Amino acid sequence: MQSAKYSKTALGAAILVASLGYFVDIYDLLLFSIVRVPSLKSLGLTGTALTDTGISLLNIQMIGLLLGGIFWGMLGDKKGRLSVLSGSIFIYSAANFVNGFVHSVQAYGICRFIAGLGLAGELGAGITLVAELMPKEKRGYATTIIASVGVSGATVAYFVAHLFEWRTSYFVGGCLGFVLLLLRIGVAESGMFSQSKDASNRGNFFALFGSKKQFFKYMRCIFIGLPFWMIVGIFITLSPEFSKVLGVQGEVNGGAAIAACYAGIVVGDIVSGLLSQYLKSRIKVVYIFLSLSVIGIISYLTLHGLTLQHFYWLCGGIGFATGYWVIFMTIAAEQFGTNIRATVTTTVPNFVRGAIVPIAFLFQTFKSFYSGSIILSGVTIAVISFGIAFLALSRMKETFHKDLDYVEEFQ
Repeated sequence: MQSAKYSKTALGAAILVASLGYFVDIYDLLLFSIVRVPSLKSLGLTGTALTDTGISLLNIQMIGLLLGGIFWGMLGDKKGRLSVLSGSIFIYSAANFVNGFVHSVQAYGICRFIAGLGLAGELGAGITLVAELMPKEKRGYATTIIASVGVSGATVAYFVAHLFEWRTSYFVGGCLGFVLLLLRIGVAESGMFSQSKDASNRGNFFALFGSKKQFFKYMRCIFIGLPFWMIVGIFITLSPEFSKVLGVQGEVNGGAAIAACYAGIVVGDIVSGLLSQYLKSRIKVVYIFLSLSVIGIISYLTLHGLTLQHFYWLCGGIGFATGYWVIFMTIAAEQFGTNIRATVTTTVPNFVRGAIVPIAFLFQTFKSFYSGSIILSGVTIAVISFGIAFLALSRMKETFHKDLDYVEEFQ
């Protein structure tokens, strides 16, 4: 078995770097949502411009993620997983550090786009590397550690933003990334990647669209993750706007809602990862957590007049229900062969993240159609997202016991 050639120290180093890399990734990715209102106010925006400009900047960041996902994914299969880890961490760290100096919406947008490009590579490369190094019966434990450590970055981002001015929060994120680059020294490259260097279609992203079988398998990996970012990107990020309509008793802080949600996601990722090991199934666990997410959103949209504390607890509960991200990423890594695995594992989460662009567009469109009702608009996009996810999941094959040491054949 390939992973048996690596010492516990080498495996531990890979898991540590991937975990901390995802931690900084999530910190930087969610920081904008947390400091959206104070940062845009300091640039002179008020009223509805805070929401509209905020959504536009989020879309710009997500477009960067989409493009970066393709670039880093292909690079990961052509040049190696470690090269992507280093390059992506450097770019998003530099972009976020510079973001602390912006004084215009235009400059803010440029920084978010470049940060998006960088943020696109780290998670997929880290998950791919660890999945290929670990024995197949223990892959779930390793990816659970990565996800649980990583998503806690959102909670830390909230507390940093709460303690310091928004510009300082960006400086902290940039510095964390630069420190992380030093830890990357000594991490071993995947042996499976080294053995697949002569394989055909290595890192060929477009080959995924040339085969009906691979195309639908790839799209199913994306579709099962849609509810996650639909919930975070719309219901949690815009919780201050939703809370006013829902009659929450008090002024909801968007950053606190995100922190509460991601605290729940940390617990959810741990539980879903361990549950998948216990049940020896990825698919069953995703069914369970998707169902819990449906219950969470129904509660969010129907429980009126909650106290501020109860609302934050609800956000935490919804976060727990959406805590299947670790399983979602593991499934993506296990679906394809070594010659295309990094491409898939890197592009899939970024297409899911980037899906917030059309989701936000649909949300705005439905809001206009429903005469400004964000509740009816929210219900509509939730039904669409969950419907697509459950349909895709029903067509997926179980990958828990799958050996990853093989090359994907395209026909």
